[in-house]
Amino acid sequence: MADHSSGVAVAPGAAPSSASTAAVPVGVRTASALLLASLTGIVMFCSPLFVRVPASSVGHTSDAPLLFVVVLPLVVAIVLASFADGGMDSKALAMLGVLSAVNAALRPLGAGIAGVELVFFLLVLAGRVFGAGFGFVLGCTSMFASGLLTAGVGPWLPFQMLAAAWIGLGAGLLPRRMSGRAEIAMLVAYGVVAAYLYGFLMNLWFWPFALGGGTDLSFVPGDPLLDNLHRFVVYTVTTSTLGWDTGRAITNAVAIVVLGPAVLATLRRASRRASFGAG
Repeated sequence: MADHSSGVAVAPGAAPSSASTAAVPVGVRTASALLLASLTGIVMFCSPLFVRVPASSVGHTSDAPLLFVVVLPLVVAIVLASFADGGMDSKALAMLGVLSAVNAALRPLGAGIAGVELVFFLLVLAGRVFGAGFGFVLGCTSMFASGLLTAGVGPWLPFQMLAAAWIGLGAGLLPRRMSGRAEIAMLVAYGVVAAYLYGFLMNLWFWPFALGGGTDLSFVPGDPLLDNLHRFVVYTVTTSTLGWDTGRAITNAVAIVVLGPAVLATLRRASRRASFGAG
């Protein structure tokens, strides 16, 4: 039997290698669109650190819609670029829709429980199987769909979409020559790091405007960048890392250990049967 996702022949009854190439590979056009989207996101996340006016007079309520308007066309551009590169077809789009819907349904299950968020482990596993471009788009669409489902649409949504997109992107860029327990261990480690990175980014988007002046953890407009970053790190560790982020990291680790092997096998089986990129 031929494994169409990697072009490697697989003997009947044998398990395909988990070290095969991504089911939806990234070509030059897709990589360029991913780079442009990521650079745009980095600028929007970090721009508040460079303001030199009182934090109370600026905010993300005005630039968040701009980011939303920029991100959505870039996501469409990534999908179209994947079509042009021959990596994504209608079957891959259907899988994207299914996984986005599943993630949107999973996210509310942890609502109100500190750090219990089930959306990220599936994002990591899907990014691992289907590749960086697929993982990026899945992160965006999952957060967008869950925001609509839970009425969680606000200035934070485009930042959530980008932060989740980077998690899916990173999962698709992990070394592919790993399998079995070593692969699960790598994904667990990545899931833990991704949990803290997501918390770091989501704190960064609002921290300069959250506390106002007068505290040791406040953003100080015009202060040296390293001084403000030091305050931000202390703020993140004391308010987020020891609570929500650690809960998210534990949830990711447990879900990947318990469900990871079965979900990876299911996704890879679906990829082989769909023969992404072959039709």
